[in-house]
Amino acid sequence: MKIHFIGIGGIGISGIASIYKQKGNIVSGSDAEKSEITDELKKQGIKVSIGHKAANVAKSVDLAVYSEAVPKNNLELKEARRLKIRCLSGAMALAELSRDYFTIAVSGMHGKSTTASMISQILTKAGFDPTFIIGTKPGWRLGRSKYLVIEADDYQAKFLHYHPDILVLTNIEEEHMDWFQNLNHIFKIFKQYISQVKNCVVANHDDKNVVEVLKQFKVQNSKPKVIYYSLQDKNAQKIKKILKVPGEHNVSNALAALIAAQLLGVSDKTALKALSEYKGVWRRFEKSNLKIKNLKLKVISDYAHHPTEIKATLQALNEKYPKQTKWVVFQPHQYQRTFYLFNDFVKTFQQAKKEFGIEKIIITDIYSVEGRENENIKKKVNSQKLVKTINRDFVQYIGQNEIGNYVKKNARSNIVLAILGAGDIYKLAQSLSTYPV
Repeated sequence: MKIHFIGIGGIGISGIASIYKQKGNIVSGSDAEKSEITDELKKQGIKVSIGHKAANVAKSVDLAVYSEAVPKNNLELKEARRLKIRCLSGAMALAELSRDYFTIAVSGMHGKSTTASMISQILTKAGFDPTFIIGTKPGWRLGRSKYLVIEADDYQAKFLHYHPDILVLTNIEEEHMDWFQNLNHIFKIFKQYISQVKNCVVANHDDKNVVEVLKQFKVQNSKPKVIYYSLQDKNAQKIKKILKVPGEHNVSNALAALIAAQLLGVSDKTALKALSEYKGVWRRFEKSNLKIKNLKLKVISDYAHHPTEIKATLQALNEKYPKQTKWVVFQPHQYQRTFYLFNDFVKTFQQAKKEFGIEKIIITDIYSVEGRENENIKKKVNSQKLVKTINRDFVQYIGQNEIGNYVKKNARSNIVLAILGAGDIYKLAQSLSTYPV
């Protein structure tokens, strides 16, 4: 089958494209910009065009798969429909793929990539040879067994396309409020999703919203079976001692992975050994070392972009580096998220010094997400307003292009620099490494 992927450079859809290619399909794709991901796909023999144009869609294409981030008026999507080519979203294409597998899906507002990668590592260690598709780099692998591990995203309720055998549910809270109406709407969608699970839900008992959703669900339904995990579990301390990635949230993620593995018959000895070897994934507390003016700096790059994620990352930062001077650079992700969760961002950053020993916080411009912004909201919120409302002397605004110079001029010894955000702020660490030693 000939498949064309529109927006193939996306962190999730790239994995789907790669797996379809490895399964013997003829795969092509396009993306607005060249990236490390598009380069990797080209190495796998996938023809990737940079820039969207109708000519990229051949008449011989059997299926067009489009990223949910692609706007409806995309030239290639319009051309595929004009040619009456079958069109599926990335989630739909993954759902079709999953029908041939025993599927373990990881869902929730936070912790999906880490938990799914932990499960994948355990199953690989146990000899299960799983296939996995996870929204990170490198986030995909084609195995030879019946087991598939996926990160099932809540944005636009994409996970409703899936009917997993096992669902791991990490947490539920207000997120993606440009699509969800309110918390009750989120609850309704999650209850619908839970009703599609074939066997078992592995659920976080420490998350009040997860408990409430399952309580409401169970009033009307007897299936699927629910197994809870909690930081109060006896295995939590075992995991905390062996886990290399810091933070209570990662202990919680590892507990979820352990229970999922138990359900599949993996011994605790094997699972704990795999967890002890887990080193994390791209942009989840990713560590590097830099030298600026002959000073050594530790740099932590992290995907955290929601107040809850930021708080968890700051807690992990303080746990890992209690005595070092800690600076944070944060790039807000999407105007609508910043607007809807504005007060939560303010509270999180106001408490950062007292709770987590953060000496300095730099907030830079909001990363605008193409096709997902509301022009009226863009007029109501910006990073300068966020800094002004936080109103703390250790928090300041600096334009993204000036952060590198600021760090270069003001860096001192013993600094840990945490770079947070889901946009392109991770490139800051790369740019810092080009400074003269």
